[in-house]
Amino acid sequence: MKFIPTALPDVVIIEPKVFGDGRGFFLESWNAARFAEAGLDFNFVQDNHSRSAAGVLRGIHYQLNNPQGKLVRVTVGRVFDVAVDLRRSSPSFGRWVGAELSAENKRMLWVPPGFGHGFLALEDGTDFLYKCTDFYVPEDEHCIAWNDPEIGIAWPLHEVEVTLSGKDRAGKLLREANLYP
Repeated sequence: MKFIPTALPDVVIIEPKVFGDGRGFFLESWNAARFAEAGLDFNFVQDNHSRSAAGVLRGIHYQLNNPQGKLVRVTVGRVFDVAVDLRRSSPSFGRWVGAELSAENKRMLWVPPGFGHGFLALEDGTDFLYKCTDFYVPEDEHCIAWNDPEIGIAWPLHEVEVTLSGKDRAGKLLREANLYP
């Protein structure tokens, strides 16, 4: 596996080693020992799988009292995936990083606790899988507005028309939200 640092400390792109031939391919998507060697030593407690139509934007989500680290990947389709530093004490507070994850490139993104997370599906039938370091607690979930100008995420909106859930339409601006210390 290749662990690629991003512009935000602690957010990492992971490129698995892919073994392929005419029959298909094989890859390791998680190996505790290899991740620990790269400084990503976490216990995962929950796996999630979502399917989205092109243009569905989910996020920017986070849990304040039960922060989740997420190892995310796409098995069908492609997304523009985003992590936003929501730690007020961080030198990179309010900054974001994005990466295209797809079934084709097989990349993964590590989004640490203390970061908000969201993605924009760029193809119909996109399957998005992620491992979490803490359980989902619905009453603890918060949402930052996907289009907050203070954050300024450069979503690839030229590719799709955005569809939001009610929860995501009601996301708060960074300056109004309850955030991490």
